[in-house]
Amino acid sequence: MSEIKVNSVVNSTGDNDSGLDLSTNDQVIIKTANTTAITVDSSQGVTVAGAFTSRGIDDNADATAITIDSSENVGIGRTPDTDQYADLTVLALGNGSTIYAAKTGSPYLDIIDNGFLNSAGNFEYQTSNASSRMELTGGTFTFHNAPSGTAGNTATFTERSRIDSNGNLLVGTTSTTPNPGVSVRPNGIIGIGNSNGNSGNSFIEFRRNATQIGSVTQNGTTGVSYNTSSDHRLKENVTADWDATTRIKQLNPVRFNFIADADTTVDGFLAHEVQSVVPEAITGTHNEVDADGNPVYQGIDQSKLVPLLVKTIQELEARITALENGQWQVYSK
Repeated sequence: MSEIKVNSVVNSTGDNDSGLDLSTNDQVIIKTANTTAITVDSSQGVTVAGAFTSRGIDDNADATAITIDSSENVGIGRTPDTDQYADLTVLALGNGSTIYAAKTGSPYLDIIDNGFLNSAGNFEYQTSNASSRMELTGGTFTFHNAPSGTAGNTATFTERSRIDSNGNLLVGTTSTTPNPGVSVRPNGIIGIGNSNGNSGNSFIEFRRNATQIGSVTQNGTTGVSYNTSSDHRLKENVTADWDATTRIKQLNPVRFNFIADADTTVDGFLAHEVQSVVPEAITGTHNEVDADGNPVYQGIDQSKLVPLLVKTIQELEARITALENGQWQVYSK
């Protein structure tokens, strides 16, 4: 076997300070301008001294940009923590974010802001701040957070919500029958649970400009109340001197069926007919259509008719009392 033994290889044009340096045992060194650019060592490790460009990757960093440790954990912008849970592959990002994936067994992904999982299986704060976490496993997303803590201390996460493998959105609960909490199911059913036994406790609050204008509250232990603002301090120009009977005669109660439910006959009103008598009971505009010519249907809140009904009953009661007292002439027409 023939050998050529040299300490360096340079080009033939006389550029003697750039080329291949073989003068060090078990190393191949590429130099430019008499400065080491690339070193291949005895373990086949490659060290690039300056910035490099390869197909799809440009390195213009002024410090180590990516680190891969002996456990195949990857750090971008930082070195992966040495105290890591062994059964997970780690992607450490920037100044505190970490992504974990299962090395074996069932698929598992964990994304943590400001934290990492140590070798004992406990979460620690990366920096002195609050932390948040999203876990993906078995078709379920879970969302957690931990209060502000000190870097290096244990971070205790609390689950706040999840989307389970059946597509249920669960907030403050892990069940579709929350106690307490909120569940939103794919079939459109919303469950609201309240473990507080006090009557009047809110299930739903409606607000305008941060001021409550209505609610759904607990009524005893077996019912709910649907409430709208009615406090006297919100009202002015209050009067009981008005004619309810004349107005109620203008209402036209009818029986009908909805076109989509031809076999069911119900009692009710036509919204536009009520609108001229009790406008606050009706939403929408008579025969309204959208920009494409599709109907925008009116609606009715029949509870808004109750004051008119009550006032009419009071007026009728006054007439009956007057008749019973022999004052029928006053009310004869």
